[in-house]
Amino acid sequence: MTPVADFDVLLGITRALTSTMGVAFAAYLVLVVLPYLRHRPRPHGRAADFEWHFLLPCRDEGAVVGGTVRYLREAFPDAHVWVIDDDSDDGTVDVVHGFRDDPHVHLVRRRRPHARTGKGDALNDAYRTVKLWMGRHADADRAVAVVVDAGGRPARDCLDVCAAEHLFGDPGVGAVQVDVRVANAGVRQAGGPRWRGVLGGLLVRVQDLELRTAVAAIRLSRGTTSPDGDGRFARLSALDSVAGPAGRPWRGSSPEDPELGVRLLTAGWRTGFTTDTHVHQEGLHSLRRLLAQRARTGHGTMRGLRHVRRIWASPHLSASGAAKLTCSLVQPWSRLLATLVYPVPLLVLGQRAAHAPGEVWAWLVDGAWTSFAVYGMLGLLPFVLWGPVYRARCAPTTGLARAIGYGFLYAIYASACCLASWPAVARPARGRDRWAETCGNTERIAADVALDH
Repeated sequence: MTPVADFDVLLGITRALTSTMGVAFAAYLVLVVLPYLRHRPRPHGRAADFEWHFLLPCRDEGAVVGGTVRYLREAFPDAHVWVIDDDSDDGTVDVVHGFRDDPHVHLVRRRRPHARTGKGDALNDAYRTVKLWMGRHADADRAVAVVVDAGGRPARDCLDVCAAEHLFGDPGVGAVQVDVRVANAGVRQAGGPRWRGVLGGLLVRVQDLELRTAVAAIRLSRGTTSPDGDGRFARLSALDSVAGPAGRPWRGSSPEDPELGVRLLTAGWRTGFTTDTHVHQEGLHSLRRLLAQRARTGHGTMRGLRHVRRIWASPHLSASGAAKLTCSLVQPWSRLLATLVYPVPLLVLGQRAAHAPGEVWAWLVDGAWTSFAVYGMLGLLPFVLWGPVYRARCAPTTGLARAIGYGFLYAIYASACCLASWPAVARPARGRDRWAETCGNTERIAADVALDH
């Protein structure tokens, strides 16, 4: 094939991909971005109409669990807190024993070899324990289980918000996911070189941007969502309906597996998502630990494809609902595909430039550069636009230039997270299908101190 023919093929590929990306971007604006920008808060409900049970799965969380229990007891005095110790090797149990005089704080202990088999199993143990504690005649429609990470901080209004008429005030709603915010956004990491603190702070800021804009907008656009992150609320009667004879509502291999949400939706329950309240979690300063976390999250969602037949066979889901749910399960695979497809024109162009730089330069100057410019712009815009959106909705004191800069950082960050899809695929292929939790910054510091002593 002649160089001219090579260039024509390359230009054709670029234009085809550009056209596809342009249509996808327009749909993205209409279906995801604009509804998020137009969203307005809805009236709250009354938390007192329900009985609330916070479930805190813990494995070596002694550094943070005490503060979380104290916060929950002070912020939600009528709620019960169930700490599930997964046979911790640190002082987690001793910390919880410090609350033994509080009748609203309960310890669920798991011991090896039956412990450390996954967060789902730990939550199932807590579910069965709560059921026994409540008794046979308890009103499961009024009881709500709230899954919170050991370092999580639900907003003080979250129970009133989740009790609203369109959420648990609607008896057909079985589960609710609340917005997630990063508590340490804008807080520079202490210790270490200054450059590391700056980079770590930017990484945390971009995590907050992603959760509060892109992730929240996508969840709002779906109408139905799988409660698979921090701040998961589930009605006890909904859990009962999918628990089976063994009392196991959680059956996924990892906490990010969408199994529970799929089974609730296909059983006839509705699920909801709200940005009217939130739970704070700690952002990670380490890119390595963050990518490990995202690989674990992607792995859990990738496994969700095994539910596609159940989704489309369910009489309780409309065609659009089934399509939206399927799209959410396909998303990690589409990221994987993007890492292969998006670089193709650039790699081919680079290969040609290495062999005939003069020909490539003349071809670009002759007008081909416009196709590559549009291609690059459409690849960046779906990520960069979230910088100004973040400024408009979440951080109004941020300057516009800085917000645009955050958007470009988010594009780089999202590309790195796409690459994390590969270990999500490779890990089960190597026979390693069980994931450990990612240490937070506080836990990492505590571990480092312990090693020093």
